[in-house]
Amino acid sequence: MTESVSIEGRWQMLRGELAGEAAPELVARQSTIEFLAGRYQAIFGGQVVDRGAFELEGAAESAALTLHGHVGPNAGCTIPCVYQLRGDRLRVCYGLDGVRPTEFSTSTQHRRYLVTYRRLLA
Repeated sequence: MTESVSIEGRWQMLRGELAGEAAPELVARQSTIEFLAGRYQAIFGGQVVDRGAFELEGAAESAALTLHGHVGPNAGCTIPCVYQLRGDRLRVCYGLDGVRPTEFSTSTQHRRYLVTYRRLLA
């Protein structure tokens, strides 16, 4: 199985962190992301809130992911990320400042969003 195929599917947010602060549980419960055939869409409360394309680089335990926003608040933005896939867990650190993170952490000094997802079965 190739790496892009292995992250394809629907993922439920389990927890998130922005600038060192945990995302509210309500946000996590209502947030999913889908990756399919080079496209992604973020869903909150059953509504698509962000949509675009994605590219993967590398197939190591931690690899690079780049999102290209087409629709929603990230339209026209390129968001470099790192991700880690282990079993049914996907961890993504989004570089909201346009800089690819080098680790899975957030702080008040960097605009990073760290999210852990669980794969949803079809």
